[in-house]
Amino acid sequence: MKDISMIKSLLRISIIGIGLVGISISCGQAAGRSEFVLENQQIRTISFTDRRPIYPWLAGKVKEPLFRRIPPPRGYKRIAVSKGSFEEWLRGLPLKAGRPPVHLHDGSRKFNQLAHHSVLLVDVGKEDLQQCADAIIRLRAEYLYSLDCDDGIAFRFTSGHPAKWIQWRRGFRPKVKGNRVSWHMAAKPNSTYANFRKYLDSVFMYAGSASLSKELKPVKGPLAVRIGDVFIQGGFPGHAILVADVAENKSGERVFLLIQSFMPAQEIHVLRNPASLAKLSPWYQAKTKGDLVTPEWVFRYTDLKRFPKVSCGGKNR
Repeated sequence: MKDISMIKSLLRISIIGIGLVGISISCGQAAGRSEFVLENQQIRTISFTDRRPIYPWLAGKVKEPLFRRIPPPRGYKRIAVSKGSFEEWLRGLPLKAGRPPVHLHDGSRKFNQLAHHSVLLVDVGKEDLQQCADAIIRLRAEYLYSLDCDDGIAFRFTSGHPAKWIQWRRGFRPKVKGNRVSWHMAAKPNSTYANFRKYLDSVFMYAGSASLSKELKPVKGPLAVRIGDVFIQGGFPGHAILVADVAENKSGERVFLLIQSFMPAQEIHVLRNPASLAKLSPWYQAKTKGDLVTPEWVFRYTDLKRFPKVSCGGKNR
């Protein structure tokens, strides 16, 4: 308990220190291909018939998915998920081999190299844009994009104005003046992945933890945490982390994995559990209330929220 208290104190001091120095933070394959997924603790191969890659930013296949690298704690099994779901997609995210350092958007190493268990094979971009909430927006948008769910890809700027991918791809661009946002035709229609990434950069520029928190729905029972849920404290500063996997024991108790980006923009990584490095890490125990102590932020278990479902191909995603 003493160690946990010390961790919380240090984190709060660090957060206050950031605010004092005046830093502004709003942390914010072709058809017929196959991939590996986990079902009842056994690896099976599934085929995808959509025309876009499962993980559009990757040049090739996933060599080391998250579920294969990180086994659940003893006595736990990964929960069942639906085929083609956001949960299955997150569980299969690609990881870099070993435990490489986390790099920032400019290629330099992050100062704190003690926070992560492993690093996702997801590019961070060259600008200081893909921070915490932005990384979560990126993954949710990439999933929907991979399913051709273009109508469902929409997020709100901090001003509250919607930013829709279908509008961007038609050639409309936002004109921001103070808290006012208007959209004007300024480019040719373009539905390429490169243009999709430009759309996301625009969202990252004007959205953050404050806006994302308003879009998500509160989870009343944190004990029933799901893959794809978000622990979020929206604000300036604020922070958000994503639940990437969940396992359960025979008593119905759940543990979960957390992934994050942070500030400055950096590679998305799986977090260690500083409160249980020897026993449970990188998994975290689900609880109804109290502090969720992560390496670089202290959340409350009641900060848990969930993406609203969007209709796509006759299914709610």
